[in-house]
Amino acid sequence: MRTHAISRRSLLAQAAVAALAAAAAKKAHIPIGLELYSVRDQLKQDLMGTVRDVAKMGYEDVEFYSPYFEWTAAYAKDVRKLLDDLGIRCLSTHNGSESFTADRLPHAIELNQILGSKYVVMASAGKVENLDGWKGVADKLNQAEEKLKPLGLHAGFHNHAAEFKPIGGKRPMDVLAANTSKDVVLQLDVGTCVEAGSDPVAWINANPGRIRSMHLKEWSPEPGKAYAVLFGEGAVPWKKVFEAAEKTGGIEFYLIEQEGSPFPPMETAHVCLTSFRAAHPW
Repeated sequence: MRTHAISRRSLLAQAAVAALAAAAAKKAHIPIGLELYSVRDQLKQDLMGTVRDVAKMGYEDVEFYSPYFEWTAAYAKDVRKLLDDLGIRCLSTHNGSESFTADRLPHAIELNQILGSKYVVMASAGKVENLDGWKGVADKLNQAEEKLKPLGLHAGFHNHAAEFKPIGGKRPMDVLAANTSKDVVLQLDVGTCVEAGSDPVAWINANPGRIRSMHLKEWSPEPGKAYAVLFGEGAVPWKKVFEAAEKTGGIEFYLIEQEGSPFPPMETAHVCLTSFRAAHPW
């Protein structure tokens, strides 16, 4: 009886270990990409070559920003072929607010479908006067989402510091979150959130499932540094941000974004990727 009990306990322990191992193995891999604004000068000179170099660094995803909207469908197909050949993806694009109008949204849809993108993100709302103006931005995002969702796409909004600074006692980001469909992605720019004095972890936890994409922009309060600081060398509590994003936020992919540093842009992108992997080894 004693031998049987020990064997049974041993088997149960082995089964528990196996279950934990299986759960860890099944944990979804979260791709790390680059917002290509980080290497904008190189991209303007040689888009195809720059994307190749970014892929060689080890980035798994790229996010094209607003100039992509001027592409023809034929050029977008060439870019898609390059992405496929390199084994990387474009999961989202950055767009001006004018791309969400009725006459321009169809072209954004065409390009994003060709690229295989999931999210058409409003990179900036432009000049917005008051909270009613921000409700108008929310309406524009909702209208776009109604057209995008049946096509397998979603609208998104990318914050800057201004959206986290109160107007009449309310932050514009809170207005956008409360007045948009839960399907509209709130793409968190972490650095600008921190600069505005807001807590990115609290924001993620307040909007479960909506932080499917995130810009890993660093920020430093030190004079003369601000955004010209490498990932991991500023004031952002990255470990807590990652934990919240993966437990609550619904994160699907991360994007490094760098506005500048003491190093050339391509070297900066490479250093930031190395630092990300050290900070996020799982």
